[in-house]
Amino acid sequence: MFISIVSPVYQAEKIIPELCSRITEEISQITDDFEIILVEDGSLDNSWIEIVKQLEINKSIIGIKLSRNFGQHNAISAGLKKSKGEIVIVLDCDLQDNPSYFKSLIAKHLEGAEIVYTVKNKRQYSLIKNFSAILFNTLYNYLIDNKDWKHSKNIGSYTLLSRKVVDAFNQVNDTHRHYLMILRWLGFKSDFLYIEQEKRFEGKSSYTFSKLIQHAISGITSQSDKLLRISISIGLLLTFFSFIAILIVIILYFHHGFLSGWTSLFVLILFSTGMILTSIGIAGVYIGKIFDQVKNRPLYLISEEIESDKNH
Repeated sequence: MFISIVSPVYQAEKIIPELCSRITEEISQITDDFEIILVEDGSLDNSWIEIVKQLEINKSIIGIKLSRNFGQHNAISAGLKKSKGEIVIVLDCDLQDNPSYFKSLIAKHLEGAEIVYTVKNKRQYSLIKNFSAILFNTLYNYLIDNKDWKHSKNIGSYTLLSRKVVDAFNQVNDTHRHYLMILRWLGFKSDFLYIEQEKRFEGKSSYTFSKLIQHAISGITSQSDKLLRISISIGLLLTFFSFIAILIVIILYFHHGFLSGWTSLFVLILFSTGMILTSIGIAGVYIGKIFDQVKNRPLYLISEEIESDKNH
């Protein structure tokens, strides 16, 4: 059984040697036929130099250097496109995903699962980041009408895919992509493996709070149009209440005379204007995504690729 390990790499020059060592140690206990695909996603440090050094030590490593930072999910896509394994395991480079779970992931696959997700019993993040993750997953699952969201709030990108799933994933050409959301859309029989998340081996995450917000907005609007339908519903609701308010004003005018209420009028105008601008903004996000998609640009560009003769 030939197995591919895919890991997107960003700002990880001090982690790469340990990452390669741990992956090799674990996968070697399962099979001698494997490849480790490291996708360097436009790092500003010496991550690529470290990948080249590791190739000299371990001939099973394949290095892909993207021309710039295309983002984690596009880097994963590049790795999946390159992979040749009957089974592909995807994990982050920071070693919070412990390679010691490889055997358990494969066992779940042998039981019949085409996709095996890992569910973290407890996230090793700050309180704010944990809360924002729960909030995002709750909101996302509501917007896509996903009833079974009990697992998804702690699912990470550490996953196992069968070749069938990888081939299907490679057919998806969404410009704005979220790895886990595409997997969920693909379907296929899936299972869950509960794991303990490790502390980051070195450094800190490159995902700032503002990046997480942008990622959340992109993920939601890429997979669901429910925000547009919600804005329509709110508009209709406001129109209904406005109609009722007009009737009340007319009745009061004929019975008691009309007393002007500048405060209430001012608040109503501000509220209505805010809702209008919000609705326009939501529509603008979707139009922007259409604009990006119709340009049909490649998901990533490869600047350099290295591998040993063993992998040819």
